[in-house]
Amino acid sequence: MSEPRPPGAQRDLYRDTWVRYLGYANEVGEAFRSLVPAAVVWLSYGVSSSYVLADAVDKGRKAGEVSSPEAGRSTRVAVAVVDTFVWQALASVAIPGFTINRVCAASLYVLGTATRWPLAARKWTTTALGLLTIPVIIHPIDRSVDFLLDSSLRKLYPSVGKPSSS
Repeated sequence: MSEPRPPGAQRDLYRDTWVRYLGYANEVGEAFRSLVPAAVVWLSYGVSSSYVLADAVDKGRKAGEVSSPEAGRSTRVAVAVVDTFVWQALASVAIPGFTINRVCAASLYVLGTATRWPLAARKWTTTALGLLTIPVIIHPIDRSVDFLLDSSLRKLYPSVGKPSSS
């Protein structure tokens, strides 16, 4: 789920428990897009987006609880909320959702042109390929979003308020 915690570190509900998997709901929805009504796919995005928002609020709350004479409380809270929200929105919703959508669309197209399989078999195969792609894309996308934010948005934060990790 995430990197190992140092001994004595507090367990993060949104990163160290099963709750983290709610962030992947939209990828599952995209994988099943050819089999389910569009409303189910949109619902999966609602679940993932709720996870993103809840994690951002949680990180803001935790940043507000830290006593530090170096930076203002509101700055720490704002940096934590913005950084978490942007990171999660990109790494958990937008990029993986788009990636799984395109993998599934491409595989459905290729199966339709390269095989004579019945439509139901092509759709189930596409869904399986989409689901199998999810664990393969998670870490590269996470690291890419880290790099993107480190190279852009995180340069704008006051040095004291920078989040320790995503």
